[in-house]
Amino acid sequence: MKDIELVDKIKEAKQKLLSEIHKVIVGQDEVIEQILISLLAEGHALIVGVPGLAKTLMVNTLSKLLSLSFNRIQFTPDLMPLDIIGTDIIQEDPKTGRRYFVFVKGPIFANIILADEINRAPPKTQSALLQAMQEYRVTVGGKTYELERPFFVLATQNPIEQEGTYPLPEAQIDRFMFEIRITYPSFEEEVKIVEETTSNYNPDVKSVMTKEELLELQALIRRVPVSDEVLKAAVRLTWLTRPVDDSVPEYIKKWVKWGASPRASQYLILGAKARCLLQGRLTPSFEDIEYVALPVLRHRIITNFVADAEGITSEDIIRKLLKDKKWQKI
Repeated sequence: MKDIELVDKIKEAKQKLLSEIHKVIVGQDEVIEQILISLLAEGHALIVGVPGLAKTLMVNTLSKLLSLSFNRIQFTPDLMPLDIIGTDIIQEDPKTGRRYFVFVKGPIFANIILADEINRAPPKTQSALLQAMQEYRVTVGGKTYELERPFFVLATQNPIEQEGTYPLPEAQIDRFMFEIRITYPSFEEEVKIVEETTSNYNPDVKSVMTKEELLELQALIRRVPVSDEVLKAAVRLTWLTRPVDDSVPEYIKKWVKWGASPRASQYLILGAKARCLLQGRLTPSFEDIEYVALPVLRHRIITNFVADAEGITSEDIIRKLLKDKKWQKI
């Protein structure tokens, strides 16, 4: 299939997917779009939101619509790395009595993984996801096992409850393409949610895409052309978050301890490519970079004690950078 036909197909698939997912999920259009962008761009996403906002239901429904296998892993303090990856167990041949090891796959062997409350497990367990998220493979007992593509990790965090939690290591946070913020529904949306969930309403969602079609669309993202101006703007935006350069604004030097890495520039471009295709356009613009800037950068900028004392968050800094428009002036 030609690339231009795939562009039309991806826009049509988005409309069908939204139509089906809204049979189950009320509202949350921006959250759904950001999840789709990260999925198409072969990234992973960290969803931050209070309990009861249908995060698990949203991801489970999405896996059904895309004909993908789904596993939910509940992260707890006693969860061990092998509980996620899998382990070798001893088997015995009943005829010969010979013993041998057999690898039993863990829940990570699925297309979509929901790492629920990922910060409830210690860093050792959290790091079990690192190789899988970066290389799409896991290593156990000196043997490497490939993960089936597509492979997408969606982790959740509760922003209000910190007791019994462990901060995510910086290397782990940087593996997530997006940090997606999910907020409360509007009054009208909550009325509809309560109405549907307290009745015998049982929606039947239909698959809108096969696994093979999704892989084809993911490959298309890499072939989307990007102008030099947009490419340089993405790099410039990332560069402006780093207080080590004399050319950055004074408020960056005042408030930022560490800026974003080059991985942020990569994700800005990949996210912009995915968004423009979802909207039926052939190449990304400054607007697409601006749209994905918050979810890409908000978890990559580390503020210093001055910002903390003044109540300045990484999101405040990103919004100020975007408003300045200096990143567009190459």
